[in-house]
Amino acid sequence: MPWWDEARPRLAVSSCLLGAPVRYNGAHSRDRFLTGPLSRHVDWTPVCPEMEIGLGAPRPAMRLRTDGHLVTRDGGRDLTRDMVALAERRLPELDEIDGYVLKSRSPSCGLLKLPRYASGRPGERSDGQPVDHDGRGIFAALLLDAYPDLPVEESGRLNDPVLREHFVERVFAQARLRAFFAADWRSRDLVAFHSRHKMQLLAHSPEGYRETGRIVARAGGRPRADLEGDYRRAFTAALAVRAGRGRHTNALQHVLGFLSDVLDPTRRHDILTAIDAYRKGQTPLTVPIALLRHHAEGEHFDYLATQTYLAPFPNDLLLRNNL
Repeated sequence: MPWWDEARPRLAVSSCLLGAPVRYNGAHSRDRFLTGPLSRHVDWTPVCPEMEIGLGAPRPAMRLRTDGHLVTRDGGRDLTRDMVALAERRLPELDEIDGYVLKSRSPSCGLLKLPRYASGRPGERSDGQPVDHDGRGIFAALLLDAYPDLPVEESGRLNDPVLREHFVERVFAQARLRAFFAADWRSRDLVAFHSRHKMQLLAHSPEGYRETGRIVARAGGRPRADLEGDYRRAFTAALAVRAGRGRHTNALQHVLGFLSDVLDPTRRHDILTAIDAYRKGQTPLTVPIALLRHHAEGEHFDYLATQTYLAPFPNDLLLRNNL
């Protein structure tokens, strides 16, 4: 097993999602998936921006304004400067994390569609209702500015099985990438790393698959820092594209293509049938994946058996079982 396969993902997380009683009302928002199945495979770095700027719990509720300020709901305190100062101090400490799970609907941590309230600009409504729902939590926005390629998701969206699978897949890939570049690697090692990720990259982005391949092909003689930077950007960009049913089907057929010469017609037909059933939405991805992995291992076809696409994260997370 390559050393990078043993990398344990490091995830930052809003503290309330792990069960800490740090919400504005003194409660928590414990997430069963994060504290249950996923916790067995990752190391957490809890962060609560509100507690870290000294607000305590319980505390006054906060809201976002259209001018980008974060204020208490009664408007009595502007917390923007405190939150920016915290981000400037705290975010560099998270340089080695592989992903971040944020609390949804939080004025500090929410990612999408947060209500924004009037800031007193001419023409804005003044009845106390939101002006729009185009807001992003102030700490979340600073996080994304600092780490634009980092896998980041909010807790509410992780209830969607497709989004959950994609996020976790990116996190484990990011951990392998971090471990790889942290070691004393050489160009030939990058070739091996890339080779094991080819089908996974193809399933997410055919263009990303080609771009990472071009970078590896030109690896010889390039400065290591330049090579690492180019490969990191192309690798993370490719996996940031969500793999749909069509691209998964294409990747599955590519894997089968490597096996075709060593399979008898019956076994090949069984796999083709499973791939087609997946394409039609009649069976989960786990079925054709299990068949391909079984035959790759049975035929001692190491190139395929060790493809990260066939096992991008621990099986007990059960992330590929949905239709």
